[in-house]
Amino acid sequence: MESLNDSSWDVLISGTGLPQSLLAQALSRSGKKVLHIDQNDYYGGAEAAFSLQEVEAWLTVAEASEPTPFSHASIHRPSSDDESPENRLGFSRAYSIALAPHLIYTRANLIPALVSSKVYRQLEFLAVGSWWILDRKKNGSGPDSDAEASKVKDERWGKLRKIPGGREDVFADKSIDLRSTRSLMKFLKLAMDAEAYSSVMPEWGERPFSEFLGTLFKIDAKLQGPLLALTLSPDTASTTTVAYALPRIHLHLTSIGIFGSGFGAVVPKWGGLAEIAQVACRAGAVGGGVYVLKKGIQSIKLPSSSSDSSTTTEDAHSLLSKIRLQGGDTVQARWIIGTHATLPEIHDLEPEQQTDGIEITHHTAIVSSPLASLFLPPAEGSPPSAGVVVVLLSDSFPIPDPLDASEVPPIYLTIHSSDTGECPEGQCIIYTYTPLSHPSAPDLLRSAIETLLSTFLVDTPAQPEILWSLTYKQLHTNSSSQPPIPNYTDHQNHVSNQKSGVLHLKDLSPSLALEDEVLRDVREVWERITADDGEGRGGFMQFEDREGFGEEEEEEI
Repeated sequence: MESLNDSSWDVLISGTGLPQSLLAQALSRSGKKVLHIDQNDYYGGAEAAFSLQEVEAWLTVAEASEPTPFSHASIHRPSSDDESPENRLGFSRAYSIALAPHLIYTRANLIPALVSSKVYRQLEFLAVGSWWILDRKKNGSGPDSDAEASKVKDERWGKLRKIPGGREDVFADKSIDLRSTRSLMKFLKLAMDAEAYSSVMPEWGERPFSEFLGTLFKIDAKLQGPLLALTLSPDTASTTTVAYALPRIHLHLTSIGIFGSGFGAVVPKWGGLAEIAQVACRAGAVGGGVYVLKKGIQSIKLPSSSSDSSTTTEDAHSLLSKIRLQGGDTVQARWIIGTHATLPEIHDLEPEQQTDGIEITHHTAIVSSPLASLFLPPAEGSPPSAGVVVVLLSDSFPIPDPLDASEVPPIYLTIHSSDTGECPEGQCIIYTYTPLSHPSAPDLLRSAIETLLSTFLVDTPAQPEILWSLTYKQLHTNSSSQPPIPNYTDHQNHVSNQKSGVLHLKDLSPSLALEDEVLRDVREVWERITADDGEGRGGFMQFEDREGFGEEEEEEI
């Protein structure tokens, strides 16, 4: 490729994570000159997927001095005397370890955007089947000594119970008594009706969800746990509000059956959100975008006149910022887009402008068993499940010292089968995370996985083993306080008269499910960039088939 030095662009996008890649795709029919760069030597950014060998290389990136949201990354491979084929790792490229294994609800706004932009033809989605919750043993305790721990194979820590996904599941669950069934049906009726649940928000919106269930619907604590699980709340039961819970349960319930019976969410095949990001980048390249890896932004010099909105005839050159890239090249661009991690760090901000964030601890494990009983079809006529969700509340598994169980939020385990292409047949991958900021957070996640595996000891001929695991921390910046660029007051996304400058895309939420906010944010930035294009800009992600391309050709791009 020719040198980038002294070249000029309409748009420079920094980073190939999902938000940036979707923006590149949205701009692919705009006629704008787009340069899309990434400081890494791989696509996907914070949403990448790696083979085992690539994970080893990524460890150095996670601890690098360049801007990166990752830290404290480590790999653990337990030693085992059992060298049977099922207890061995496959070859490196048989795995695709996802940094963003988010599930996507079938009613999410991303699904129709992928369809209307035609890139759905290059993607394959698989069903997320049943949701499970771990019920602790009736005596409420686990093994407290080595002698008791040796009995786990016979006693198990607890038992998995399927979470009802709707009214039919509630009626079919014989463990729920008649009074509780009526209470649950009353609640589900409210949750399914957006207008109805909105009516309770003035009184209940900021109050605890558990209080709402107990007071208004007389739902006992045992049945509150599964309902809390459907919210995917990162908070404890006492701190999850009704305003947070009800819209998410509504989304869950109303998504079931959209694309088939028994499931309401999907996962992309071959590595989570990384696959969508790569397909979006391909669409950007077909539209004329230029892609360069191992090129991050070192510094940005904004034009002194860029915030002057009073001019009617603007000198195009006066709107260009100068950007110095890794390697020494200097380019010019009217718009510069990125996330907090892919734009230069700003040191001279006022305290109230500093970017806040939360540090999430992630743990990923390759397991020697397919855990096949979790993946049974959730309903008659359902497609095969490639993903399931298991929820462990803090009273259902051993909490490592010195953590207080009352302050531990639910632990969500997303389990992907070999059908996802992320591991060989006969194995599965467990992804989990916690927003708990504590040195014992990795131990907490390991305990959750080990507890889950203990429930299979009497159901499988061989004990499921953890063959390989990855632990790391990831900083998610506060999406409401993205930092401004010094000496440029009109850069913020909400300033409608901005004609050029720097725009921030928000980080993905650490939630288990992809939030609609991601695409809304991308659309907002797209509208700002194309504001001067008038009617010629077309609709957002509304593309016709390219001339000369049929479905088969598009699929091979």
